[in-house]
Amino acid sequence: MSVLGSARRLVGQLLFERRYGVRTAELVKLERFGLAGNERVYYVPANWTTLRKTLKRGEVGPDDVFIDFGAGMGRMVLEATRLPFKRVIGVELSAELHQISRENLIKTTVRRRCGDVELVCSDVLDYDIPDDVSVVFFNNPFRGSVFESVIKRLLESVDAAPRLVRVIYYNPAEAPFLESTGRFRLVGTYRQSWRSRGEGPFGITHVYEITP
Repeated sequence: MSVLGSARRLVGQLLFERRYGVRTAELVKLERFGLAGNERVYYVPANWTTLRKTLKRGEVGPDDVFIDFGAGMGRMVLEATRLPFKRVIGVELSAELHQISRENLIKTTVRRRCGDVELVCSDVLDYDIPDDVSVVFFNNPFRGSVFESVIKRLLESVDAAPRLVRVIYYNPAEAPFLESTGRFRLVGTYRQSWRSRGEGPFGITHVYEITP
């Protein structure tokens, strides 16, 4: 992306921040909190419009439950509340980022269609995935064995309570692993802009459906 393109994107993101009265735009390295590792490196928010691009009208109903693994400052949680989900969940490892997401939820001017929001401060490896979750969001929050463990438990949840589950994967660095399981069917690919057509996963969003 060019310098001009990057500047335009930053201005656009900050306009959303101002409009919604929140703070979510920062890139935060987890070493700042003593949490960094080879498989967990940083928090960076997804584009505000990601869910609106990937979830078509009518695909979210009153029985659907949304979860964001690595919710950070809560941007996608806030976006999810604009849709008619039964419940919205954000799971975040950092206590500091979790607190910011709580403050954002309190003061935001986002008009919510979902009022049941649960923000959880937990390591994803210690978190039990609810058996009614139907939309899962990842923004490359972790990789390697951590990602594989979460995916294994997600599949166990689907097998225990069979249901349609969509996985929205922004910056899908672990897409080869997902697809190697034979359980994830790619149903959509979205690019942040035409400028993101270079090699690598960044600037791309994949949407999968889990096969029972």
